[in-house]
Amino acid sequence: MKFTLAQLKKNAYNKPFSFSGEVDVSELEIMNNDIREIEPVQVQGICNMQGEQFFFTFTMTGQMILPCARTLVDVPYPFKIEAKEIFTSSAYFADEDDSEIHPIHGEVLDLMPFIKENILLEVPFRVFADNVDSNELIQQGNGWEVLSEKPNEVKIDPRFKKLESLFKDIEKE
Repeated sequence: MKFTLAQLKKNAYNKPFSFSGEVDVSELEIMNNDIREIEPVQVQGICNMQGEQFFFTFTMTGQMILPCARTLVDVPYPFKIEAKEIFTSSAYFADEDDSEIHPIHGEVLDLMPFIKENILLEVPFRVFADNVDSNELIQQGNGWEVLSEKPNEVKIDPRFKKLESLFKDIEKE
């Protein structure tokens, strides 16, 4: 979602400028986070202008797939995130780290980094799947597998097979 300063100044001068659209944020899947899949996100909002500042209030709705904290199966997680961002086109604005006002560099304002940032901030710490079928559970992965706890199953490591004969000799004595 990109807006030119001329477009914003023209449309948001006396009244709020409304915008809506669908954005593709699928690159969040390849980042180092728990999002396995994310559908295109619907963004709706308004922009108000006051002097050299632009006040954006927007809502992002969509659905992402996250891993279950217990079983690692896919859990669909619908979200609705409301965000407020303030931008300025003033050349005299001091870019401070603690400021909540974002400077606009150039003639185009790109909302995509702020949309992605707000989505990443709202990813829950953990989610749980409802009514997981035992057939859906992941039983093995890269270098690991789930073992059952049946007491009758005693598997001897083949590397220790020779040691078993030593114990038989001790029992005979």
